[in-house]
Amino acid sequence: MGSLPPSLDLPSPPLGKPPHLQLLSETTLLNLFKSQQNHLNYFFQNLDFSQALSFTQTLLNSRGTIFFSGVGKSGFVASKISQTLVSLDIRSSFLSPLDALHGDIGALSSADVLVLFSKSGSTEELLRLLPCARAKGVYLISVTSVSNNALANACDMNVHLPLERELCPFDLAPVTSTAIQMVFGDTVAIALMGARNLTKEQYAANHPAGRIGKSLIFKVKDVMKKKDELPICKEGDLIMEQLVELSSKGCGCLLVIDDEYHLLGTFTDGDLRRTLIKASGEAIFKLRVGDMCNREPRTIGPDAMAVEAMQKMESPPSPVQFLPVIDHQNVLIGIITLHGLVSAGL
Repeated sequence: MGSLPPSLDLPSPPLGKPPHLQLLSETTLLNLFKSQQNHLNYFFQNLDFSQALSFTQTLLNSRGTIFFSGVGKSGFVASKISQTLVSLDIRSSFLSPLDALHGDIGALSSADVLVLFSKSGSTEELLRLLPCARAKGVYLISVTSVSNNALANACDMNVHLPLERELCPFDLAPVTSTAIQMVFGDTVAIALMGARNLTKEQYAANHPAGRIGKSLIFKVKDVMKKKDELPICKEGDLIMEQLVELSSKGCGCLLVIDDEYHLLGTFTDGDLRRTLIKASGEAIFKLRVGDMCNREPRTIGPDAMAVEAMQKMESPPSPVQFLPVIDHQNVLIGIITLHGLVSAGL
């Protein structure tokens, strides 16, 4: 292969380090993690739990929407906490302080709560928002880390999040303050979840695309193959005449039924291999499916949870790749395969 033209020469990977950078040692990194741990411990040891309880109870008693707001990194945290509450079936939304002053404040009502996150409590955008929000009759709560600040003094309630210092060597970059904001908000969210008695099924209903949601929502009938997709045959059919049916439906088996669609057994790829080993000569052409099928296959009902089907496939004495789906009268109505479960995200 010829060399690349000069215009297409690829740069060489950088070697060494730029002259202004220092080598990062494991000890340095470990000390930073320990320092952050100590800063977080300071928060836990000094948090006023009576304030935390009052805050949580206020959110729990809210008749309207719980709005969160903040600027910069605190804004990201406020938005994330709001999204967590929504996922827990609690009415919540993030309100941008800038957009609020250009029309979005119309979303607020006297039944709502507005939670304002700010480390310093002196964020200009939030202070400008305050009188407008109060005019809407909303209940105002500030969550800050500096004592006796303007935001706290202007709100109906304040929660003080004790901050020893930022991990940043200049005590400027908001890396510890945002961490305790997140810990506080998410812990309160789980407290609300428990107080509202949110069930696993309700949680799953809000996460239908995730694996957790699918495992709690999807039933066998939602992911099974049915009707023309089923590889069916009769017990009197010759094995050699059913090879196309065995391979064409992508299930790795034949479902053996009678005239009323009652399941009599299954015949798998493995059964075929064992048949070919045992039979000799022309005898193989005379063997019928009923002679070699499994008369006691594992089965499952259509209303069972899909995750239960996967557990049943993987259970001892040996795993299987499929389960026939039958009703209470042993009538075949479908088949659920391991491939189908995996494709469904389970």
